[in-house]
Amino acid sequence: MNKPKEISSFKDLRVWNTGRKVRQQISKLTGDFPKEEKFRLKDQMIRASRSVTANIAEGYGRFHYQENIQFCRQARGSLYELLDHLTCALDEGYLTKDRIETLNIEITSCLKLLNGYISYLKKAKQDHITKEPTIEYDTNH
Repeated sequence: MNKPKEISSFKDLRVWNTGRKVRQQISKLTGDFPKEEKFRLKDQMIRASRSVTANIAEGYGRFHYQENIQFCRQARGSLYELLDHLTCALDEGYLTKDRIETLNIEITSCLKLLNGYISYLKKAKQDHITKEPTIEYDTNH
């Protein structure tokens, strides 16, 4: 059985790494959008995808559970925003249903990890844990 990796940076968080994959996929996916969407839907999608990892990182750096939870909630909102933007891109005919299906699955996975991380932070706050040696995600949320 593999021993969980010690967390020493936000880059060690599974949820941040999953968000990073989503961000990379959004950048690639929006590359084919029409020129007139450069400062509209494309820009909003890129900003929302960057907001996910940025908020997870910023929350981690706050060293205060409640602030970390709040930044994770902001990241969660950005993930839902991305789901809506994907639907908009589908409705506008910029993307096919097949093309966004994998990304929808990846975003949903990231949401589950983020909800599990928030649950962990709430419990750690309640139990007065001062160090994050390992994180066990509850992805059933």
